[in-house]
Amino acid sequence: MGMKEMLRFKNKTSSGEIQDSHVHSNDENKERGNWTRKSDYLLSMIGYAVGLGNVWRFPYLAYKNGGGAFLIPYTIMLAFSGLPTFFLECSMGQFSSLGPVSVWRVVPILQGVGILMVLISTMVSIYYNVIIAYSLYYMFASFQSVLPWSDCFSWSDDKCSKTTRGFCDVIVNGTIFTHNLTWVKDNNYTCIANTTVLEDVELPSRQYWEKVTLRQSSGMDVTGEVIWYLALCLLLAWIIVGASLFKGIKSSGKVVYFTATFPYIVLLILLIRGATLEGAFDGIDYYMGSQSNFTKLMEAETWKDAATQIFFSLSTAWGGLIALSSYNKFRNNCYTDAIIVCVTNCVTSVFAGFAIFSILGHMAHVSEKSVSEVVDSGFGLAFIAYPEALSQLPVSPLWSFLFFFMLLTLGLDSQFAIVETITTSLLDAYPQVMKKYRIPVTMGCCCILYLLGLVCVTQAGIYWVNLIDYFCSGWALLFAAVLELIGVCWIYGINNFIQDIEMMIGKKHWSFWLFWRACWMFISPALLLAILLWSLITFEAPTYGSIKYPTWGTALGWCMIIFCLIWIPIVAIVKIIRAKGNFLKTCRPADNWGPALAQYRGERYKHIIDNTGVKNDVEIPSVTAMSGCDNEAYL
Repeated sequence: MGMKEMLRFKNKTSSGEIQDSHVHSNDENKERGNWTRKSDYLLSMIGYAVGLGNVWRFPYLAYKNGGGAFLIPYTIMLAFSGLPTFFLECSMGQFSSLGPVSVWRVVPILQGVGILMVLISTMVSIYYNVIIAYSLYYMFASFQSVLPWSDCFSWSDDKCSKTTRGFCDVIVNGTIFTHNLTWVKDNNYTCIANTTVLEDVELPSRQYWEKVTLRQSSGMDVTGEVIWYLALCLLLAWIIVGASLFKGIKSSGKVVYFTATFPYIVLLILLIRGATLEGAFDGIDYYMGSQSNFTKLMEAETWKDAATQIFFSLSTAWGGLIALSSYNKFRNNCYTDAIIVCVTNCVTSVFAGFAIFSILGHMAHVSEKSVSEVVDSGFGLAFIAYPEALSQLPVSPLWSFLFFFMLLTLGLDSQFAIVETITTSLLDAYPQVMKKYRIPVTMGCCCILYLLGLVCVTQAGIYWVNLIDYFCSGWALLFAAVLELIGVCWIYGINNFIQDIEMMIGKKHWSFWLFWRACWMFISPALLLAILLWSLITFEAPTYGSIKYPTWGTALGWCMIIFCLIWIPIVAIVKIIRAKGNFLKTCRPADNWGPALAQYRGERYKHIIDNTGVKNDVEIPSVTAMSGCDNEAYL
């Protein structure tokens, strides 16, 4: 195939009509296309939900909040907050076959919420691929017989040390002497209580991360130069994303068969290897064993951490769930899918914790420290603590390569969905343009996002990554989720929404909806609103470790989030003006709200006019009609 044909990537149907490459002849929706197989969708959703946070955040939160006891609030928050919101978004996308912006035809005045979701996803995609670039760099660095962070090499300074340094008083032949800790240990003496003075030392893995990988500057206001090897890794990351998405879900749906399953293979290998090491049980004991502290359940912070982790782990309110579900066939059972993905996500988090803590336990054993002294989260776990632990294993380059390759695949799955959210929104807004130029537009998005991400691979890059994450992955998403629940369940109406779902999955007994009604209308909004208020009340200026951000940096963070939020009132005002001041009209579904395909609209949506301008006068029996039930509203 020539370059021209590859860029166009068009196929002609038997009637001579030009058709997009992301639409196959057996697709139900000839305009947007559908997932080739249901497994493509499920693996894409699992890959989107199961991300880096499952590996580098949940295990630490569980350890911090009482170990096994943390599973109680975690499970409760999953049932009453995470799963209901997840199910709601999947249902919205599948029912309408629309992305996160256009889906707000259901409540036009809140279309700004959809824009907020897409803008947040766009900003997150910039720094998320930088983290993937870090993983690529460490993966390539693992192709050495001796891991470069395994000891204090030429790049280190005097503070670098693999062991604890300091001195203390000991009694030798009845006389008190002061000796360094290494001498005390080698000669089997015991320090006199309260005489130990520790030097400020840093692990080789920490100095390698800061001095070699990041070449970290002293602060955000010291930009420095672009780090060429990270810029190349970032370019490679975007090439992988672009190549995987060049045919939309048709290509990414195949890639996820590897990227969504490989992390489980690596986690299992790491767990088996970790379980055979000395000290592994101590690590697991700290994680979920006898160290479990049920008194933590009495602390509000524990419940807040559980709710926050569930919400962000499932990727609700990002727009990706709506975007991916919009490519489902109308009769797909989104209810079962939501449960499968949510349960898989949570089980993965718990399972990953065992793999992480077994090896951290061995690290603590070798370094003669307690597990609490070596455990960390986020960047500290992924690029400092765990690499340090892996460097102490036999055949350490192999284990290091597997771990960072796993991080790479975990990140790619989520990045695929984030970029697909952006392109899906463009597809809904400009269907004819996207149908003709989908591949160039996708590649163009990747190029633009790569250029925007270059600031994140300067010497001050880590401060930018942390700043975007701090502001854009926080309370704004909680605000979007609360408005989403209010808009769908209170403005559009819970009865209407349930009827829409039953058009897809079939009529259910009224008792089936009692739990979902309670969650959607009261429990989930209340929980999310509580977390939102807590986040705002306890807000603190961002820092990276002990380094504070300049005033202009914090102001820039607020500008980013205000730029995303401001579209909610702007769009609402525009909608009201276009409705000539008729506020109630903007709260009612648009005339073109409903199933995308005429054969599924039934009596309720027969008024919808197709893109061809033909009114839907042909009524095809729905699932409920075929089961002998009607679609009338009920209380």
